[in-house]
Amino acid sequence: MRHWDRVNDRRDDAGQGMTPARVVRAVACLVALPLAGCGTGVLAPRGAVGSAEVMMLVDALAIMLTIVVPTIVATLAFAWWFRASNTRARHLPEWAHSNQVEMVVWFIPLLVILLLSGVIWTGSHAVDPYRPLGSKVPPLEVQVVSLDWKWLFIYPAQGIASVDALTVPAGTPIHFTLTSASVMSAFFVPQLGSMIYTMNGMTDQLSLIADRPGVFAGRSAHFNGDGFADMHFAMTAVPDGDFAAWVARAKAAGGTLDAAAYRGLARQGVLAAPVTYRAVAPTLFADVVAQRIAPAAGPPLTSPASTVPKHGAPEPGEPRT
Repeated sequence: MRHWDRVNDRRDDAGQGMTPARVVRAVACLVALPLAGCGTGVLAPRGAVGSAEVMMLVDALAIMLTIVVPTIVATLAFAWWFRASNTRARHLPEWAHSNQVEMVVWFIPLLVILLLSGVIWTGSHAVDPYRPLGSKVPPLEVQVVSLDWKWLFIYPAQGIASVDALTVPAGTPIHFTLTSASVMSAFFVPQLGSMIYTMNGMTDQLSLIADRPGVFAGRSAHFNGDGFADMHFAMTAVPDGDFAAWVARAKAAGGTLDAAAYRGLARQGVLAAPVTYRAVAPTLFADVVAQRIAPAAGPPLTSPASTVPKHGAPEPGEPRT
């Protein structure tokens, strides 16, 4: 035992070997790894787009494993067979070239690359954000504006808006038109798929669908300042009747989102709770995109130790701090 301790000490000093602590950490990582995709993440899809993207990931993983697993097995087998104590192993010190080996070394990786390219090419076109989803149900139009640091959702057909909360009918395609009123952000609902960027003075499009009722976490997937950690929202998919009732409740409460109210909302900060607006200026989204409403300055380049303000929804024309 003393000899083993000295050997392990020398290995540790050289940065080699596996101490008990390292073994425990390695086992913990292996045990935790399968849990990374559980719950509400990308690997728990709840819509056609999310399911298609997970299928691409699984197919790509399976294709890569066809070369990774045999390579690992072959490495272990070669190390075992050509060990110093195996006198049956045939050593060829003068060996330099083999057409058969060259065929395997080049053909199998090339085949894997071709298969991966095919999966990615076809899958990417199938979930093109600009491509409408095939459905007999007309899509619900939602206009999205990313602010510092909150999400504004405008329902043009219903004439209402909400901030940091998105309610949609389950089983209905949702067609998003997205822009930014400040710096670039990224709209992402992991369970539904297809992260897409929002940029000032530009619009992007995205089609998603929730195949069943539920609450799905949405977030900004691109760092954009001090309030980034709080820039998230809940996307709630409800039956058609519940969505109509939610629209009716929104129309009966809240203020009007006109240019003055929007300027207050666009000030930097996060809301203490989601809010809805019973009416929206018809051209508000177009004015934001065309920059007829001046874009926000964005987060400062240097930010001293400060907290991001939290507050309720501002009244029309009310300044915020």
